[in-house]
Amino acid sequence: MVRREPPTARQDDLLSGPLEGARARGFVGRLDERASFDDLLARPDGARVLFVHGPGGIGKTTLLDALARRARAVGRSLQYLDARDVTPSETGVRAALAEGAGGSDAEVLLLDGYELLAPVDRWLWEDLLPSRPTGSVTVVAGRAPPSPARRLDPGWSRLVRVHELSALDATESDALLAGLGIEAALRPHLARIGRGHPLVLAMLAEAAREGRTAEALTDDPDIVSTLCAMLVDDVPDAAHRTGLATCAHATRTTQDLLHRVLGERAPEVWTWLGSRPYVRRGAIGLFLHDVVRELFESEFAHRSPDAYVALHRAVRGYFLQRLADPTEPHPDRAAAEILLLHRRGPLSEEAARLREGGLPVVSRAAPEDLDGIVRLIESWEGPTSARLARRWATEQPEGVYRVRSDAGVEAFSMQCYLPTGGALDEDDPVAAAVLRAVEQEGPLRPGERVNVNRYAGASEVYQRDPLVLFVNGVSCLLEWSHHNAAWTFIVAIDDPHYGPYFEYLGMRRMVEVDVAGLDVVAYGWDRRRFPPEMLFELMARRELSGESGPPPAEWVRPAPLSRNDFALAVRAALGTLGSPDRLSASPLLASALVEPGAPQPGARLRDVVLAAIETIGTEPRGDEHRRLLERTYLKGAPSQEAAAQVLDLPFSTYRRHLAQAQDRLVEVLWSVEIGDLRLPPPGAEGRD
Repeated sequence: MVRREPPTARQDDLLSGPLEGARARGFVGRLDERASFDDLLARPDGARVLFVHGPGGIGKTTLLDALARRARAVGRSLQYLDARDVTPSETGVRAALAEGAGGSDAEVLLLDGYELLAPVDRWLWEDLLPSRPTGSVTVVAGRAPPSPARRLDPGWSRLVRVHELSALDATESDALLAGLGIEAALRPHLARIGRGHPLVLAMLAEAAREGRTAEALTDDPDIVSTLCAMLVDDVPDAAHRTGLATCAHATRTTQDLLHRVLGERAPEVWTWLGSRPYVRRGAIGLFLHDVVRELFESEFAHRSPDAYVALHRAVRGYFLQRLADPTEPHPDRAAAEILLLHRRGPLSEEAARLREGGLPVVSRAAPEDLDGIVRLIESWEGPTSARLARRWATEQPEGVYRVRSDAGVEAFSMQCYLPTGGALDEDDPVAAAVLRAVEQEGPLRPGERVNVNRYAGASEVYQRDPLVLFVNGVSCLLEWSHHNAAWTFIVAIDDPHYGPYFEYLGMRRMVEVDVAGLDVVAYGWDRRRFPPEMLFELMARRELSGESGPPPAEWVRPAPLSRNDFALAVRAALGTLGSPDRLSASPLLASALVEPGAPQPGARLRDVVLAAIETIGTEPRGDEHRRLLERTYLKGAPSQEAAAQVLDLPFSTYRRHLAQAQDRLVEVLWSVEIGDLRLPPPGAEGRD
């Protein structure tokens, strides 16, 4: 059996001496773990086992090395066992202990790679460890924490101290890089992209010494592939790999999401993911250690680019469906997941930081939040903006969203709708400028309105805080998905920072206005010509490509029909309902009656008209209108005179009532056109 020597076993006049010294000088951090070990050595009547755990590369073996030096420094006999060199059986472990320098009764036993000894876990805790000398200390290092049976055991729970090894902090990372010979000017950059992961920092340092300094961790394919092989080395098959990729791609992965991606294997993969040392359990779902997520995503995108795009769309589609579902209890979570799918393009670093921080709750502000929000606006935008914001929040309180902590409002977003029909349309210079721009570029039609993301900020650095991107993005997605508008505008006072991001969304700068000496800009988007569904499709592409600018011209619809032209088009369509192919030339195909990308737009338009007729039939005294429209346009009457005769109506009465039925149908379809009504599919209402 090939065995490694105990960590830092020193032999005089050999290279091991300088090697031990170099390792000692290169070790940083882990103060709590070292203090626990020292306490175990000093108090023979206290805890006897120190259990440290964490993902591969987090520094478990390096810590054992340091603890071995501390044990020798105080004269304790030492035995080190590396599970990679041990047959995972009772006989194998006993044989390895017997061969070691310290024997099974060593005062300090260091057991590394414990996850490999899972087959003998019960024997180790129920036989081997209890048989150790009373004052001895055992240190166990593995990827996973102790099993529930050990943590809940009334005896071991008093004798075991458990430490999860976390990432090094900025100071410790700097010290580690300094020990690895990295110059001071380069250390902050490597510490930032290494994110406190010792193995990653070591590999970045090695690459830097060879003259390869990556801007991002994923820029060096050799580092990515090597680290993935070392950190994620336990994936059983393709389904588990896809599950891991899903966990890396979404901010939080639930079993429901896995079911969308994997089908019936979701429960099995969910259980496996939950047992991985590099996977964490949050209040909602599972998530990966940030370094592992970044590495695995990069490796997956490089290895299987088509599968990566397919996974991105599957994850996105799941959350879009949840966002659109009116019964979804937490639509803000779905919106947050969609927002944080941005991988490239402007503000992608802010999105990455937000992913690492989890999903704050975005909810509508309460009345008691308003004073704090207004004070924040006043401190950054001045008293004039603050007074206007208070008026907006008073008139349209349902449009104020916020992220809140125990300390108060951390970030907010204020969504408004124009025209108000009141003084704010003119008193607010931004509102007045937006309405002028709309009138010039694409006037509102009867019943239409404009959505304006008027204010946003955060408590620390106002619009430069990543939380502003979060609360603004979530509130916008909620409004766009559930509230109709002909136009949307997003307002900012920090155009250099946010302008490129709004252009990446396909919006264009349409308003510049001075508000009491403050330069304010607004980016606009005509939702009638480029509906939210098309924007979501555009972002599904740009999130991975980083492309920016206006949407493709072929994706943009013609200018919307006026109310009169819409009515004429509806009446013309009635005459061709019996032949859907003849509807292929209807201008209504470019209206909101037919969703973008419908595979058979003519048939879809016919279905919408039929659903509208059925809806009319459910209204008070609407059944007559329904029968008139169906008999005239759907049941093959050779002429209107014949239809009147079948309906047993005088022709003049029939004509008058048919005109009323047509007018009502136009009204219903116009409500659909401007977003005030969503029709059920034909046949959903049933018949008398």
